Amino acid sequence: MKVPLLDLGRQNLPMEAELLGAFRRVLTSGQFILGPEVEQFENAAAAVAGARFGVGMSSGTDAILVALMALGIGPGDEVILPTFTFFATAGSIARVGARPVFADSCPECFNLDPGGIEPLITARTKAIVPVHLFGQAADMDPILEIARRSGLAVIEDAAQAFGAVYRGRPVGSLGDFGTVSFFPTKNLGALGDAGLLATNDEALAEKARLLRNHGASRRYFHSLVGGNFRLDAVQAALLRVKLPRLAEYTAMRQRHFAEYNRALAGHQGVVVPTTHPDRTHIANQYTLRVRRGRQWQPADSPRDALRCFLQERGIASEIYYPVPLHAQECFRAFGPHAALPVAEALADEVVSLPVFPEMTSQERDAVVAAITDFQKGTGAFPRVL
Repeated sequence: MKVPLLDLGRQNLPMEAELLGAFRRVLTSGQFILGPEVEQFENAAAAVAGARFGVGMSSGTDAILVALMALGIGPGDEVILPTFTFFATAGSIARVGARPVFADSCPECFNLDPGGIEPLITARTKAIVPVHLFGQAADMDPILEIARRSGLAVIEDAAQAFGAVYRGRPVGSLGDFGTVSFFPTKNLGALGDAGLLATNDEALAEKARLLRNHGASRRYFHSLVGGNFRLDAVQAALLRVKLPRLAEYTAMRQRHFAEYNRALAGHQGVVVPTTHPDRTHIANQYTLRVRRGRQWQPADSPRDALRCFLQERGIASEIYYPVPLHAQECFRAFGPHAALPVAEALADEVVSLPVFPEMTSQERDAVVAAITDFQKGTGAFPRVL
């Protein structure tokens, strides 16, 4: 049985009439830039994030960029972030002229390890950017306490975690800013690029609105040097159609996540993802660690062998992420970096399986069966000693 990593048609086509209706509403209005469609979505999305203010952005990447700009972070400054995450987090820091300072990961949830932050703080450090990776919150209370003691801003990169909760509080509302992506693969996906900045600070929200619109509060009068980071009205309208279904999408992902964990937990050499008891995991990704047994040579990769086996069965998988950011060529100029062994091990071992909401139980069972057959056929997952 072929199993795709994602099938957007299964999600979007059943609501084709509603999506077309939203598009026609924008088309008829002639209000294509900002306006009521964007404002209504901003308010609804901010409520999900538990924030007083939402600022629609052109993408999750631009949301990070504008958050940094609004906080006045630039050349000569340093920003601490996890090395095991998507490029956009560090790329945005570099784009404002600041230096990304890479920290190691928690081996259980793969998020930023709070214990590694304080040794990285210098007189130039201005902010911490924890990433809520794969749909589960980073351990925010110690991060926020470190930031408070050191006078640092906190920008939550919640691109993959819209709707996740940490100790009863929605992610995106805990730091100075929360940034969200509505890339089509996310739990709430647009039909193109879209993002959100969330904050409880009215002054920061107003500054972000200026920055996303060339620094102008009215046409041709610019108080700041901003850019064009506006959320399209048509994307806001389409997202408003899908937002009431977010809880359903997430529950379906969580069901697949739980069934995978139940079926794979006993497989030696496979480490299933952990959900901390004080957090919800919205299952944007289902990511295993495939550990190396004694029979594998140093140059061999059981993770890559498993991926090849799955591909032969017609089952899609992906590696998020194969190269930590501190090892990326474009960031070498910001080194040297402290040893980051957990992140480097994760990059060698992780593999993400299909977990999209509309996946059938038969497809999920086919994934589990393929992993089981791989183990039986190769002895690939002996106990790690």
